[in-house]
Amino acid sequence: MNIRYHVLITFIAAIIVAPDCLYGDSGFRKEIGQLLPNQTVTDEKFSLDSSAQLYAFCFLGVECPVARQYGAKLRPIAEQFQGKPVQFIGINSNPQDSQTDVAKYQQEFKIPFAMLKDSSQLAAKRFNATRTAEVVVVNSSGEVVYQGRIDDQFSPGVARGKPTTHELIDAIGTALEGKPIATPRTVAVGCLITFKKDSVEQPTTTFTKDVAPLLWKNCYECHRSGEIGPFDISDYEELQGWGEMLVEVMEQRRMPPWHASPEHGSFKNERRLPDGMIEIVRKWIDEGMPYGNPTELPEKPKYTEGWRLPQPPEMIVEMRTRPYRVPAEGVVDYQYFVVDPGLTEDRWVSASQIVPGAPSVVHHAIAFIRPPDSSDFIGIGWLNAYVPGQEPVVYPKGYARKIPAGSKLVFQMHYTPSGIEALDVTKIGLNFVRSEEVTHQIFTTIAINQDFEIPPNTANHMVSADMMSVQEDAVLLAISPHMHLRGKGFEVFAHKKDANSTILKVPHYDFNWQHTYELAQPLPLGEVDRVSVSAIFDNSKDNPFNPDPDEYVMWGDQTWEEMALGYFDVAIPLVSNATKPKNFARKGKSFDRTERTDEFVRNYVDGTLKRFDSNGDGVISRSEVSAVFRDYGFWSVDIDRDGLITTSELETTARGRSGS
Repeated sequence: MNIRYHVLITFIAAIIVAPDCLYGDSGFRKEIGQLLPNQTVTDEKFSLDSSAQLYAFCFLGVECPVARQYGAKLRPIAEQFQGKPVQFIGINSNPQDSQTDVAKYQQEFKIPFAMLKDSSQLAAKRFNATRTAEVVVVNSSGEVVYQGRIDDQFSPGVARGKPTTHELIDAIGTALEGKPIATPRTVAVGCLITFKKDSVEQPTTTFTKDVAPLLWKNCYECHRSGEIGPFDISDYEELQGWGEMLVEVMEQRRMPPWHASPEHGSFKNERRLPDGMIEIVRKWIDEGMPYGNPTELPEKPKYTEGWRLPQPPEMIVEMRTRPYRVPAEGVVDYQYFVVDPGLTEDRWVSASQIVPGAPSVVHHAIAFIRPPDSSDFIGIGWLNAYVPGQEPVVYPKGYARKIPAGSKLVFQMHYTPSGIEALDVTKIGLNFVRSEEVTHQIFTTIAINQDFEIPPNTANHMVSADMMSVQEDAVLLAISPHMHLRGKGFEVFAHKKDANSTILKVPHYDFNWQHTYELAQPLPLGEVDRVSVSAIFDNSKDNPFNPDPDEYVMWGDQTWEEMALGYFDVAIPLVSNATKPKNFARKGKSFDRTERTDEFVRNYVDGTLKRFDSNGDGVISRSEVSAVFRDYGFWSVDIDRDGLITTSELETTARGRSGS
């Protein structure tokens, strides 16, 4: 045997613990038995390339979101070095991934090199590999020349349109030239590999008695078969391979997803782990993850698949009749789909639910109401939104949203490719209530600031805005912050003459989770002078989500642009004749700063006309504005609801008055 293969062959022999643990590609023709005399291979084939100078071991996991994203990237990377003395070898050291799972993963992502199942985890231990997708590049002498991440495009919660660094490609290219690698070690990203431990003889915590009840209550909603969570938390065998990752995401407060500070505000849809849960799960892992007494296992919660409305939906509206094709990778611009539900009379929505057609790629979805121009409509047209784990929206008795006759529905879809092409038809289901049963009308208004510019390389840039005017007897029900990839923090304040208070503080805003924070106690807006928001942006290189810290950033639809926007769900009581809501257009309580200066008003008017008045006639029509402004803000500026924004209406909006 050639001496230069000694280390590698010893390594390969160690990780192939049984014939059916080996996955070979049809390109490998030399029987592994010729290299490893003590192994018997009956149907799969594998060989080390005798001419290779480098061997790139790629640690991959079947369900890890990061490993799945890189599964799609490794094929073109390997093809880039085709014909060069480099051999790529996939390694799976996850105890939860079966041999069949690994074969399916390889086929799914068209990985052109062999995948080896490291059932004993000797490969991961030998290289001290801790995560999927970690890569280890070894030279022909068995020396590790590079170990770490593939590039910086993907990490938990981060999906750049393209990488800004190429560590693996650069390391291989440099090593082939015989030069020292500038950065031979980088921090690997992806899911932790859980290493198997022997169970203690007398464990103090078990899955059935201690861990399962906590997981059922706090995690099972999303982490179950068919849902967006990457594994089924009720499958004990599978869970054993996710133990370390489970603790990490809980300790880092990434799961369950909830980003409001506990020091400010109280919310009825709050998601927080109970005290002591992390310590219990950690102790269970340290004791070898014992199963326990089967009779102590509680019954799993029952979830209704699909529609979970109080009653079957009376109307189902699909975003379109044919599926939208979501590519395997890259950045997908926001997609807008306009649908006519065919409403011939006003309808009052008492409950609604958005169901994604392809949950693995739907980052979020928002359904808006686009009323006819002649409609007496209030608010910005928000109907409902979907984020993973979102419950159906069910209003209290007597509360409802109005969809005027002749309205269209607009689906705003944000997709995040998962490495596999997907087809999506997202839909919304609606329950209605009779108009005479409605006592309070719910609508959504906003605090919005479109006139900002975030300087390059700035870590804390604040943009402020005031909530639009509402009438005296309105109450605030819920708040939904919205920023993009540079969003860092978000706060909402209630201002009074004698004191100000923080209604909501999101110290670590996460674009991946578009939360709606439902107030535990509705806030009577007649009791405060105004409501304001402060959006904090991080346009520095330290923001891992930042597409380009050297760019000036302004308002825009797409994720590489920014928004400073707060949505507010508000309810107003109807008059005794419940079919006639109060006139929202009348002057109500104005939540605005002190009187705007003439210069501010002039700049606002000129800037808005410059942005949208494409034909230069001094009037902005709905066809001239961007899709996002048409859906988010047009009706708040078009005071007389005639479908046109005049300079007079722009001036009124700039001064913070709602009209008369």
